[in-house]
Amino acid sequence: MKRSSRNRLNRRHLELFPQQNLFSRLARTVCEAECLPRKEFFESWEVARRIHRRIKGRNIVELACGHALLSHILLLLDSSIPAATAIDRTIPPSAARLSSVLTVKWPALAGRVSFQETNMDKATVSSEDLLVSVHACGALTDQVIDLAVDNNAALALLPCCHDLKQSATGQLEGWMEPTLAVDVMRVARLQTAGYNVWTGIIPADITPKNRLLIATWNGQKKNGQ
Repeated sequence: MKRSSRNRLNRRHLELFPQQNLFSRLARTVCEAECLPRKEFFESWEVARRIHRRIKGRNIVELACGHALLSHILLLLDSSIPAATAIDRTIPPSAARLSSVLTVKWPALAGRVSFQETNMDKATVSSEDLLVSVHACGALTDQVIDLAVDNNAALALLPCCHDLKQSATGQLEGWMEPTLAVDVMRVARLQTAGYNVWTGIIPADITPKNRLLIATWNGQKKNGQ
């Protein structure tokens, strides 16, 4: 199976996930929903399990959420998460179907994921939250960082579609590929704002835009911020 395909997972793919672990059970459930691109499934799974290794127990605020599969997976991985709020300017009509199918399979999800169709700057965020976003395009990633820093919230991001006109490169493109320079500057900004930062990647066969950034505020801002 080509994991980067934007074709939807459907019932014909059920036999590809025969095991009884969480990954395969989740994949079969998504196949039954027949509404999610396979790329989105694999991205969300790989990001969620890496987040789970670092951060637990916080309310989730998923920005540019799409189907909000990431929120659902994080809730399945960590029962101590109180709830998740999924925010996007336009929620896909099939998001409700996917959430319903997942909740039937895992009743503990009931009432723990809420959707808000609005701009991300309308989100209510606190220092107890974890902001997550998979492929918030271009400067939207910087908006997620702004929202986290303004509220001392934790965050986990998989940036994409870097906008070199809006996002700072720090004039590092003479040394490194320009989109990497943008992400390096994002890390530097978070560290200056008092964050502990972890960087990593998800498999490139799912997406070439695979740099993962996870950060938690350590309680101190530098340079008088």
